[in-house]
Amino acid sequence: MSHVVPLANGLRTDHPVPGLPFVDDSHLPLDDGAEAIEAVGRNKGPGMWGRFDKNRADGGWRAFTTDPIDHTLGWAVRHHPELGRTVLLLRDGDTSTLHMDWDGEQLLFRAGGYWWNGETWYRPGQVWNPVEEDYEKRKARMAVTVTAADMLDGRADAARAYVGKVATFDPDAARPDNWLDHLALWAARHQEQENALPLERCVVDVSSPELTGAQLIGAPELAELGGITASTLRAYISRGNSEVPLPQAVVGGRDQWARAVADDWVESRQRSYQGVKTAMSGGDPDSLSPGAVEVRDRFAVDFQHTLYDRPDVRKRWVLRHRNKDSVSEVAGTLAWSVAVSLDEIVPTEHLGRTVRAAVLFDFAESLDMLGDDADEEGEGPEHWWHLNLTPSVAKTLDWYIRCFPAEAYATIGEIQRQAHKTWKAPAADTLSALRSALSLDGELTDEQRATYFALLEPHEDTD
Repeated sequence: MSHVVPLANGLRTDHPVPGLPFVDDSHLPLDDGAEAIEAVGRNKGPGMWGRFDKNRADGGWRAFTTDPIDHTLGWAVRHHPELGRTVLLLRDGDTSTLHMDWDGEQLLFRAGGYWWNGETWYRPGQVWNPVEEDYEKRKARMAVTVTAADMLDGRADAARAYVGKVATFDPDAARPDNWLDHLALWAARHQEQENALPLERCVVDVSSPELTGAQLIGAPELAELGGITASTLRAYISRGNSEVPLPQAVVGGRDQWARAVADDWVESRQRSYQGVKTAMSGGDPDSLSPGAVEVRDRFAVDFQHTLYDRPDVRKRWVLRHRNKDSVSEVAGTLAWSVAVSLDEIVPTEHLGRTVRAAVLFDFAESLDMLGDDADEEGEGPEHWWHLNLTPSVAKTLDWYIRCFPAEAYATIGEIQRQAHKTWKAPAADTLSALRSALSLDGELTDEQRATYFALLEPHEDTD
């Protein structure tokens, strides 16, 4: 969840944010639709911009625009055909970020990223789901939706409130202490609007056991849970590190986080790129992965033997022999030891089978995409250029050839055999397709590629 902080509510919103002041938005064409809002700021002058997009999942839309009066401020609007609209005044640089956050089923954000889709409240999205290619949706426990009708109990007095003006709005001014009075004024103005939502359907806030005072923790506790120091956490926050969740409350001037949100943050750190590396290091002092530890230990023994156990090399560490040429020669010996041991680092047999499977999968995908242009009897491609590789697969095959040419030779033979068996593709056509893919995405030189594929070409008398 990005660090977008609304500054104020628009007066004609159906879902006011608790604590935020109300600002007059009558100079915006809110009732004329998304395109009209975009047009307020788009290409209207230096420092102004606007945009709208449809939300196809619910039939609604979202839009933002630079305020035409104060260009340091901007308006963001989210409209749902049944659940109403939210209108927020923000710093102009934050409008596009909130616009992207509204690209989905999120309708309202409250309590530092808790969000509502019209039915259910969820915690801030932090743990990535690779299958959905989105953050996991984790429900807020026993969440209750708080409406304007719930908050207005008759004691608020609209006469004690006011509506702010953009021209005089101070983003750094303290929020009103008598916010319920302001809500009462908003409710009176709201009910005067045509087709206004009933106050019972105007969502204001969320209530959940997760957000009670007993479940809130401060920065020191959050840092401890995350396995970092409080100063590191403060540095993350000051730099706007988006991995740190927004606080759910500010108590006595100090940020407070829900324990449930903190636990999700810890889990997201554990599942992150660095978190997985740390977990797999197994306590290794150099924080190396198990495979890297094996490589290090294997060459530590080899280098020890080369540098110390061999008298002809060890004598070169005598000061009078310690010169650039000697060091270069020893370095070359060590580098040769690594290069000649590649097959002990990379599982070539299994890699070959993986490369073969990837190439054949790409071939099948390209033929499926060909559709009606492919042979109706399933006898394979009409031309070799119908067999295509994705850049990643082509680069991997190229690397395999460069590092393990003999093993790759056998793998390509298996690819030719399987392509002929599956699609009746001539061996020469398979080679042409592979050679073309490597010429586009590989690192073999033209001469290397020509030499290598010449060794793979079938004999002219071969059927």
